[in-house]
Amino acid sequence: GEPGGKTVVFVHGTPGESDAWTDYLMDVPAGYRYLAVDRPGFGQSGPDDAVTSLPEQANALAELLKAKGGRPAVLVGHSLGGPVVAQFAVDHADMTAGLVIVAGSLDPAQEDVPFIQYVGDTWPISAILPRMMRNANREIIALKPQLEALAPRLATIKVPVTIVHGTKDDLVPFANVAFIKTHMTGTKAMDVTVLEGLNHFLPWNSKPKVDAAIMKAFDMMDAPKGKAP
Repeated sequence: GEPGGKTVVFVHGTPGESDAWTDYLMDVPAGYRYLAVDRPGFGQSGPDDAVTSLPEQANALAELLKAKGGRPAVLVGHSLGGPVVAQFAVDHADMTAGLVIVAGSLDPAQEDVPFIQYVGDTWPISAILPRMMRNANREIIALKPQLEALAPRLATIKVPVTIVHGTKDDLVPFANVAFIKTHMTGTKAMDVTVLEGLNHFLPWNSKPKVDAAIMKAFDMMDAPKGKAP
């Protein structure tokens, strides 16, 4: 997009890499700049091991935005990218223009770690897993206490928030939407897109809905508090 345009930062889930957002980067609206990241521990970003701390993940995004000019951005987070962008909004409010949470896993009560994740984190299995899968295991195992620490701070988020979630999401339950609505009580405005019968893979199977949620986040910046345009 345009170097001086309105900035949108795309944050992948776990496992994942920045190329999850390729279709979006190839379709940037006029007047916008789109950035996609490899989160710490994935793709071409270090370190080799997982970074399970949400604040550390948020700080890494902040350093990126500072390097790209420091203007406030709308952050789009899918799956585990959802709590990462929420943490960013809590810790770096001055750099946050809005949030788009796509199938985001923010409710600690919904975090039921499958036994196989723990198996995958034991030696020698962890040693033979690809880096992406090894680090994903570690992030998932560590996520619940991170979400518990974040939950009481979600009310401090003031920027517009748009949510996109499918009702048939077997990986991040739809109940996360109610949790977000209950805890993000300080937002300027909130808009929820419910996708009946859709699963977890919304960035790929529902791109028009995600695109619309991004534009809605920008529209809500100019709307009166508590009113979606």
